[in-house]
Amino acid sequence: MPVYNKTSPYYNTSVVNGYLDILNFRNFPTSADEITFTLTKEYEYRPDLLAYDLYKDSSLWWVFAVRNPSVIKDPIYDMQAGVSIRLPKATNLKGIIGS
Repeated sequence: MPVYNKTSPYYNTSVVNGYLDILNFRNFPTSADEITFTLTKEYEYRPDLLAYDLYKDSSLWWVFAVRNPSVIKDPIYDMQAGVSIRLPKATNLKGIIGS
């Protein structure tokens, strides 16, 4: 049984002897109606702001790194102006994470 909230990046990560095991992110399948978004200065180093503006939930900042693993290795410092990333639509994301 998961210990963390459905919107948490740790939701699929098991707890062993009271400690988090190796991080296990959810899979985000590609979708034909995804959005390609080029980051602007407003969102540089601020995935929380972009998550809030797109999904009305700043705690979903981790979705960008999970959906774009070849572009975003560090979910803060790789969020630089000019970088293009793929984003799940809000309705699709709700279906994936169940929020």
